[in-house]
Amino acid sequence: MSLTRHYRRLLLAYPRAYRRERGEEILGLLLDTAPPGRTRPTGREAFDLVRAGLRCRLGRPASRAVVGLALLTALICGLFTASLAARVAWETSRPQPDQAEVAAIFAEAFPGHRLNDDVTTAPALFVFYNQPLRWGSFKAVLLGDGGEYQEGSAYAAAVRPAPTPEAEILAAARQRLRAAGWQVYEPTTEVLFLDVCNPRCVSTSRLVETVLVARQGDTVLRAAVHDSSYNSYLNLEVQRAAPPAVLPAAVLAGLVGGGLAWFVFAWASRRTEGRRGVHPLFGIAFFLWWVPALLSTPSLISHHLDEPHPSWHPLWEWLGQPTCSLLFLVGAACALTVLVVALVPRKDLRPLIVSAG
Repeated sequence: MSLTRHYRRLLLAYPRAYRRERGEEILGLLLDTAPPGRTRPTGREAFDLVRAGLRCRLGRPASRAVVGLALLTALICGLFTASLAARVAWETSRPQPDQAEVAAIFAEAFPGHRLNDDVTTAPALFVFYNQPLRWGSFKAVLLGDGGEYQEGSAYAAAVRPAPTPEAEILAAARQRLRAAGWQVYEPTTEVLFLDVCNPRCVSTSRLVETVLVARQGDTVLRAAVHDSSYNSYLNLEVQRAAPPAVLPAAVLAGLVGGGLAWFVFAWASRRTEGRRGVHPLFGIAFFLWWVPALLSTPSLISHHLDEPHPSWHPLWEWLGQPTCSLLFLVGAACALTVLVVALVPRKDLRPLIVSAG
């Protein structure tokens, strides 16, 4: 019967052991209570069966917190897998701009200004202290320097003296960039204070910096214009924006990773119920994964609101990575230990009965 087939599919939401013990009983009850002529379950029936089946997979029927913990674990694991997929998708990007491209952009935006011959280019899409990430760098990444792993950029500076005042430099650059097809954002101004160490180390230098951001295709430029107290009146930074493949790759991987994490959590929850030492290990993993994300996200939101970002910071930075990569690895070790404990057979393991209503 068509109705029987649909019910059997919905019962797949329950654990296999539970279906073997109670599946036929539940199916018979559903068929007996269904009105004559029905060929498909109602939407409410389908929702109730799936909800109860997924709850049954978690075990621990007396616990109210297990559902929330499962969802939060699936969410953070989904974000981690999305970050990994995003980083892999970044490999579809063009290489970071070379000296010729930087010189061409500088000439287009700032004609009449002299470009310093010392143009610094990035050796990779992502760099660690402006060098490609190598195995020898992992110790530094794990021990506090992970924030130095970031998108590479090409840097250039103009040679003094400035031919026109700072305000005219910005106004002319915005006009030329718009005419050339760039998307130009409103400039932002910030007052910086630099410590200048005289014999008593008490002097402070005030620096006014105005930043102009623009994007054309996959190229982003940031032009910083300084007042006369800085050694260069105009600095230019050029880098690639996130390639189009990053967003769909991250979304797909996040959904798949989060779903798999939920089922693994549910399996481990049933297998470790009543076992000592599991809760502290899971609590440590949960804490070490979530705290960096909760601390990083507000500061990045504020940062994005304060200045224009044609390309958002990579997803892993929102999760506090790789700055807190050591915490992530310790949490991962705790989670893997829980899974190892769950693999050990239990003599008292029985299907947990959870009402389908």
